[in-house]
Amino acid sequence: MSLTMHLRVAACALVLAGPSSAASPSLAHGGSAQWRGPQGDAPPPRSPSGNAPSVGMPARWNDVVLSGSELVAVSADRSAPLALRIVAARAHGDAFRYDFEYWGLEPGAHDLRTLLQRRDGSSCAELPELRVEIQSVLATHGAALPNAPRPSELPSLGGYDTLLVTGAVVWVAGLVALLVAGRRRRAAELASAPRVRSLAERLQPLVERALRGELAREERAQLELSLVALWRRRLGLEAARPADVLVQLRAHPEAGPLLCKLEEWLHRPDARGAAEIPALLAPYRGLREDELDAPGGVR
Repeated sequence: MSLTMHLRVAACALVLAGPSSAASPSLAHGGSAQWRGPQGDAPPPRSPSGNAPSVGMPARWNDVVLSGSELVAVSADRSAPLALRIVAARAHGDAFRYDFEYWGLEPGAHDLRTLLQRRDGSSCAELPELRVEIQSVLATHGAALPNAPRPSELPSLGGYDTLLVTGAVVWVAGLVALLVAGRRRRAAELASAPRVRSLAERLQPLVERALRGELAREERAQLELSLVALWRRRLGLEAARPADVLVQLRAHPEAGPLLCKLEEWLHRPDARGAAEIPALLAPYRGLREDELDAPGGVR
């Protein structure tokens, strides 16, 4: 094949390929601009008819030049037949160039102007019609929408309220039973535990015998020594001389009365002084009986 023939074949190929490969401007599509892909170089997926997107499928409309200030999409409610999103907005002289993406939720013709507003709040009355078509792939003959559910009361949940009340009553009854049982057990333990006597109860029979003159000399001496040792420890007089201790104890308002009465009853027993015993033993009522068990104390 000659060189001339090769040149002719190449020229024919360029002529045939030129119109289809060149980028074309936005054209009307059913009264609107041309459909383009996300980059403006390929059409988006079409419905089976090839003319308009079907219900629920997204469609792009790129390079739409609209005069005036910048437009923004209006937030539509869930029941709106069309949803719109502005993918891009670029300045174009005194106008703006937009890339729209929209979804049709109902078949038929729709106007994108109903979903646009100016960012500065000015009027959109001068905008041209932005008509788009949405088609349905379902048969329109014989199709019926489902009936809306009738308002009615909620069914019972199986006696939950009754179960809740019953559980609360059982819980309270169990708590009361535990508290009552605990109190009875503590009362029984206290009743069975040995009672600890006070020092006054331990001294009372000895003091009564001393009042009647029935206490032997050794017992009286042992009782006095035990009382002196007790008050000596309680008053911190361990380092003092015995003579000084006795003087201080006889003058003490708690230790002195019983010690002085024991000495007096040694020489003059008087059974009529029994009424004085509670007052004499009052300082010993808050003491344990084992506090008298010091070396040399009363046993």
